[in-house]
Amino acid sequence: MRIGVMIGADGANNTLDDIIGVAKNVERAGLDNVWLANIFSFDAITTLALIGRETEKIGLGTAVTPTYPRHPTAIAQQALTTSAATNNRFTLGIGLSHKLVIEDMLGMSYDKPAKHMREYLSVLMPLVRGEAANFQGEQYRVQGVALDIPGSQPMPVVLAALGPTMLKIAAQMADGTNTWMVGPKTMGEHILPVLHDAGNADPTVVAGLPIVLTTNVDEAKATIAEQLTIYGQLPSYRAMLDREGAAGPADIAIVGDENTLRGEIKRFEDLGVTDFNAAIMGVEEGAYDRTLEFLSSVKG
Repeated sequence: MRIGVMIGADGANNTLDDIIGVAKNVERAGLDNVWLANIFSFDAITTLALIGRETEKIGLGTAVTPTYPRHPTAIAQQALTTSAATNNRFTLGIGLSHKLVIEDMLGMSYDKPAKHMREYLSVLMPLVRGEAANFQGEQYRVQGVALDIPGSQPMPVVLAALGPTMLKIAAQMADGTNTWMVGPKTMGEHILPVLHDAGNADPTVVAGLPIVLTTNVDEAKATIAEQLTIYGQLPSYRAMLDREGAAGPADIAIVGDENTLRGEIKRFEDLGVTDFNAAIMGVEEGAYDRTLEFLSSVKG
């Protein structure tokens, strides 16, 4: 199982240089990937292109870029450019985002999200595989579009999929799923079985979870609960927490000593997760560096 680090999910107000510095540290630690959340800050795809120019081998991925604000031909062009700029180390993670963002904040229709994603991938996937896109749908009508990005190769695409319909789309049209707020019970009883039943025997499955190495477990969980409150309120994540029997994000966070963390990470690996995406929570002085060092030892 590959081990990577998530940047941005904790809402930390980092500068561009800070983010690049974090990615360099993750690479020096010997981990496999750095994943960047696309929130209301730096554009994740562009930032990963910059990170890729200042690193050598670490994998780079978005977790995730919303589809509605960008036409699939535009995101394909941007993503393939980033792939070419980073020696094809880039994985494009996309997702619907949430009604709160797309409809209430941006004023776009969030009607028929599954249809939107099927049509979106019908245009996107041929383009990122170096083929022409020809598709006539309700939301997208594209004819004879092909992209010529020298140096780029076919690119993996993972979909932020949690519900059964979106998981089936991820299994059948993309390379897998990138999850957040999914505990081990839900991963083993819901996410992986739906992917497999939809016909993908070997999907990419990214498990993004808050994690911190600490002896102050109760205090750390209280801080995580405060920092990640919104993720316990958004409907898609709330549904996953309910499946898990968790009151909020702190209840699925991996918090504790080295044995606790190692055991929980191994649990996800045994389930069939291909990528563990660690959202390291800086809940106390030294917590981030200590947890990164631990993850490096797990990988080593």
